[in-house]
Amino acid sequence: MLQLKKPLAFIDLETTGVNLGTDRIVEIAIVKILTDGTRSVKRKLINPGIPIPKASSDVHGITDEMVKDAPLFKQVAQELKQMLDGCDFAGYNSNRFDIPLLMEEFLRAQVEFDMKNRKLLDVQNIFHKMEPRTLGAAYKFYCSKTLDGAHSAEVDASATHEILEAQLERYTELGNTVDSILKVIGEDQVVDFARRFIMENGIEVFNFGKYKGRPVADVLKAEPQYYDWMMKGDFPQHTKQKLTEIYTRTLLKKG
Repeated sequence: MLQLKKPLAFIDLETTGVNLGTDRIVEIAIVKILTDGTRSVKRKLINPGIPIPKASSDVHGITDEMVKDAPLFKQVAQELKQMLDGCDFAGYNSNRFDIPLLMEEFLRAQVEFDMKNRKLLDVQNIFHKMEPRTLGAAYKFYCSKTLDGAHSAEVDASATHEILEAQLERYTELGNTVDSILKVIGEDQVVDFARRFIMENGIEVFNFGKYKGRPVADVLKAEPQYYDWMMKGDFPQHTKQKLTEIYTRTLLKKG
């Protein structure tokens, strides 16, 4: 049984697409597990403010008609922030998609959401470490059940919680705390969630383009116009926020 020092929120999003900079949430489900094991669920349809492409609707079944009377994200942002207060986060592929896109929505809504001192437990990383497959296959493998209703946010988030509990029973070396699990599977060193920057030897470096592999601070010192180009570009807000932090830090060092 999973032992928690603080609540763990399993998050799953359905969206208009997979571009962190331009796509929006159309459904969010949060399955919150408290330290005593009790469980609470919040599910909301969200009006994304942009059309939902047919290709996306074909995956999750959510159409423009279904969300036309739903709230915008900014209208529910404070409510979601309150539910997630003090929680660590978990999900399936959540470190690379759900959490980054959720942070983008908070930033667009101008709601400050502090990610410091939060553990990010991506159940997909355990699965890929132990048995590389998909969510449906993981559910069948670990829980001996067929995942009916996949791509419904609540079904997927709940299934992910069941998979984690089954993984802890199967792989005793994981222990039963978020810290012990991350010690085995490794903890991502996230700079920006879109991974335009990564950490190498404790230094932020570019992970794309002509400066890939070069320290961000060094490039900004030598070519400050690159900062302006990125800030005007179609990069996610969280990437721009981190770029500004590095840029400001670099300017302070120069001063």
